[in-house]
Amino acid sequence: MKEPLLQRIVLSAGPWLAARLIHLVHKCQRVDSIGEEALASLWQKQQSVILAFWHDQLFMMATGYHGLGARVMISASKDGELIARTMQYFNIGSVRGSSTRGGKAAFREMLALAREPFDLVFTPDGPKGPRHEVKEGVIQLARLTGRPVVPMAFACSHGRRFASWDRFLLPYPFGRGVYAFGEPLYYNPTETPEQFRTRIQAAMEDNDRRAAERLKSYGLSAV
Repeated sequence: MKEPLLQRIVLSAGPWLAARLIHLVHKCQRVDSIGEEALASLWQKQQSVILAFWHDQLFMMATGYHGLGARVMISASKDGELIARTMQYFNIGSVRGSSTRGGKAAFREMLALAREPFDLVFTPDGPKGPRHEVKEGVIQLARLTGRPVVPMAFACSHGRRFASWDRFLLPYPFGRGVYAFGEPLYYNPTETPEQFRTRIQAAMEDNDRRAAERLKSYGLSAV
């Protein structure tokens, strides 16, 4: 069935406009990055990773990524299509699927991509929550590929939180932003998947706190 005209226009122009807005916000912010040393060391060794950040922080993540090339898991929905097309403007590819739609096929594709030099990117609480709770996909991908999971976070001093399930964050220009990266987490064969999930959960929460604390050191509060 042919898509309605308005939907075709949105899918055509929306990603370009979104990419320009992301670039504008990033350019107009004072941005810090903390904790990237361990990740940069892995990249220098040509080692790819699994990057994990919360769904509500998606808007600014593309401009905080400086790696070897990435493929991100994005929901196979209409909103996901907009996000996937937007990511193309940042040279970031996508794998379409989620825990609720097309997940098994998408996960198999991510496993196949793990044999190539791409970082794999997850929002482990997406696509519908619960908010800030790590789900199984990122755990199993780390277990099966041997890649480390690296927490990534973004916090800003000015922006808006939407009344969505994830309280999606839209940063405003002319504020201060902070990207934070956690230490790489490797799956230990002696632990259970639940124990690894607990470690990732704690690391991601700690990484969020580090980003907020950096803003606090400037006398600012995170949105």
